[in-house]
Amino acid sequence: MTVFSATSPRNGRARTHMLPIAVGGAFAAAALALVAYLLWPTWGTVVGASAPEKLPVSVGNTLFNVPTAAIRMKIQRHSGPQERIDLDFLYPSLEAPGAPKHVTAESVDATMQPIDRIFLSISAHHDALAPEARVATIYPRYLDRAPGSADDGLTLRKFRTETPYGSEDLFSAASPPLNARCTRDAATPGMCLSERRIGGADLTFRFPRSWLGNWREVADAMEKLTAQLRGPKS
Repeated sequence: MTVFSATSPRNGRARTHMLPIAVGGAFAAAALALVAYLLWPTWGTVVGASAPEKLPVSVGNTLFNVPTAAIRMKIQRHSGPQERIDLDFLYPSLEAPGAPKHVTAESVDATMQPIDRIFLSISAHHDALAPEARVATIYPRYLDRAPGSADDGLTLRKFRTETPYGSEDLFSAASPPLNARCTRDAATPGMCLSERRIGGADLTFRFPRSWLGNWREVADAMEKLTAQLRGPKS
């Protein structure tokens, strides 16, 4: 009687095929671990259990170091390239706000609270007209022909009613430099929009019109935030 080996040729071939698969899987896992190690930000203290204090975010191929706690949308809280990122900072401290308080139907306050923060959106501009060029070439077409009024170095000019900016005013100053398009106070307080371009990204700041009573402090705050987000190595 012929005695067969306990290890058949089929089992030997199966193990032979499994070996390169296992080796390839090990290499792939090691590569993923290395990429995760290299990309994960390691500087700064930790916010909560796992989130880093700052995230390196690329918008329009321009690098920004963004405080994690300042990111308004949870889906944007990751490092790497992004088309747009939305932030807010407490004013005048310019610190990232803490976690929002839990509000219930019993604890909600129906009265309108004053805005205590400055909002910032950073988005890729894709070679659209620069904010400075818009102020110089587009806005003048829609401004009222009446001369502007100046107060403490800040000039106000109204947009004509029939224009796309008919419910807004343009504020400008030379030192420190400031250009802001602001809605007028109505049922809701007026808000201002001020833009600047950094590399491949446009920064759009939003803040209450009432802050323009201290416009120099507001202009300085936007300058400081821009410098902080770029960082020393940006």
